[in-house]
Amino acid sequence: MNILSHFGKDDLATVFVGENEHGKRLEFVESVQPPRTRSEKWVNIISTSYGCPVGCLFCDAGGHYEGPVSKDELFAQIDTLVRYRFGDSIPASKFWKIQFARMGEPALNPAVLDVLRELPQRYPNPALMPCISTVAPMGRELFFEELLRIRHELYPIQFQLQFSIHTLDWEARKKLVPVKTWIPQQIVDYARAFHVQGGRKTSLNFALTEDVRLSAEELLELFDPSLFHIKLTPINPTFRAQQHKVANGLKGEAEIGTLTDELRQAGYDVLVSIGELEENQIGSNCGQYVSALDRECACELDAYSYSRLDLQD
Repeated sequence: MNILSHFGKDDLATVFVGENEHGKRLEFVESVQPPRTRSEKWVNIISTSYGCPVGCLFCDAGGHYEGPVSKDELFAQIDTLVRYRFGDSIPASKFWKIQFARMGEPALNPAVLDVLRELPQRYPNPALMPCISTVAPMGRELFFEELLRIRHELYPIQFQLQFSIHTLDWEARKKLVPVKTWIPQQIVDYARAFHVQGGRKTSLNFALTEDVRLSAEELLELFDPSLFHIKLTPINPTFRAQQHKVANGLKGEAEIGTLTDELRQAGYDVLVSIGELEENQIGSNCGQYVSALDRECACELDAYSYSRLDLQD
């Protein structure tokens, strides 16, 4: 893979834009989470497709779709980040997270499973923890069944599963995430099968918009706090979010504090993942740097609609 560009800050995040032999572009990221240092925690965020067929209204990765990333191209991203920071050595971080969540929906790419099978042999570091972040698209049951086997056979403790929920209003969710997805009970059943004693809870990610509010009472009706962890993230200022007028609903310390207190009182572990404002200047939001480099800025909304026909309602 040819690296076209990389940009960022050593003490925060670096975005890489790569291009394969056919001219298809993707981006991937290595980052730290201040105040933690890279030796304490190192995060890799990997693309699983060129663009994304899902087309979430606030994600720049959905401006186009040119197919899945191969197993070799997935490893090329990880290998590039490792060489950039650690040369020929195995990463020495005490906690190394590889998140399949940059451009693309990982459940739509079987090569992700191939990489998960080989990672422990390729990088034998007990601190390595893979993370799958998914909207849970319908029709991918075989992927999730195999993911479950891999999790229990190769990653008995260190594995993080995240469902991008965003709202408990499933009709509103269809607008934000315009594909057919699992209903809450399917997510609950899978999380129960995925869970192991001493392992991480399944994360439910809510990127809250201005017109969506999260209720602990409603959440408890669907998702058991013993199985699920709640992650609150902002709607970042991506090109598509601005175009579709999707505004951030996670504002103000007082409002955030009230919500997190309500969720914790209901029994949930809560992570508020605001990140660093400087990351917006770096362009480290999903798909943003490729869009800027190509000067597409998510303007080709019709160009990828054909690729989503089998996912739509």
